[in-house]
Amino acid sequence: MSSNSKSTADITKSIIAEKLTETAVISRDAVLSRGWSYPLLGITYFISHPSLYRAVAPTLVKALATSVGITMGLFFFTYLPQVAFCALFSGPFAFFTAALMVFSEAYVLITMVSKAFFLSAAQDRIFDAVLIQQGNEKLVSRGREVRTSSGFKTLGKSVTKPLNRLSKEGILRYIISLPLNSIPAVGTVLFLLYNGTSHVISIKAGPGFHARYFQLKGLDAQSREAFVEKRKGAYTAFGATALALNLIPLAGLVFGFTSTVGAALWANQLEKSEATVAGSGRHVEHSGESAGSPRLEKDEVRVEL
Repeated sequence: MSSNSKSTADITKSIIAEKLTETAVISRDAVLSRGWSYPLLGITYFISHPSLYRAVAPTLVKALATSVGITMGLFFFTYLPQVAFCALFSGPFAFFTAALMVFSEAYVLITMVSKAFFLSAAQDRIFDAVLIQQGNEKLVSRGREVRTSSGFKTLGKSVTKPLNRLSKEGILRYIISLPLNSIPAVGTVLFLLYNGTSHVISIKAGPGFHARYFQLKGLDAQSREAFVEKRKGAYTAFGATALALNLIPLAGLVFGFTSTVGAALWANQLEKSEATVAGSGRHVEHSGESAGSPRLEKDEVRVEL
């Protein structure tokens, strides 16, 4: 009996050590990849292109109303019970960690409701518009009609089936990881890193922002997995940064769009890297291409939602 217990303890320690080592390696790759910079770059690009934020304004109003209702409801009914739970682990920081957990729970519900009714289609159109602004009309035309009129390009209807961004397994794993926020100091960091690559609301937090890109490229499941694995650190960095922005009350909905813009800018950089390799045979580091300077001088694509 004692031997069995010792064996189990050794196996558990080995698994924990392995996971910690894996997390450390991924964290290092995430920082070096600069994948974290694209959600931030998306903010500046979004602000500098009026056609983008004018197009999403009506959708944002609906999403903000949904966000306020859900967040207030969760705070009213669940905040104090979660303070009591967090006090067991966080002591005097329980009020803060409980608030983080409520915001995280609100993010799940807001994302489920918003994406189901009005966000998904809007994000796809914004993604396609940015790709065209960066010179990738041929890629976008694989999945959407693009019309040219008076020197402007207008997005037409999608010719691909809607993406399924909701995952029951992802929602469950996200909820299970919520208690990580109750751990003082490192809990929220671990929560963000874990959900940067783990299955969350969309296929994965980081790769989920490229679901439209993979669809336009025509990648099957196996090809997508191989593509993401080569850039695991970069996708972790992108996913963790985007998730941190999304958890900001109310503003998180706006950041959901700016992160989509950032994902499109990254997709454009990946396309440029692929074209460079095809043309010259040079090796390009796959773990995370650096954030190049996007074309900001023109706002030439009309986006109608």
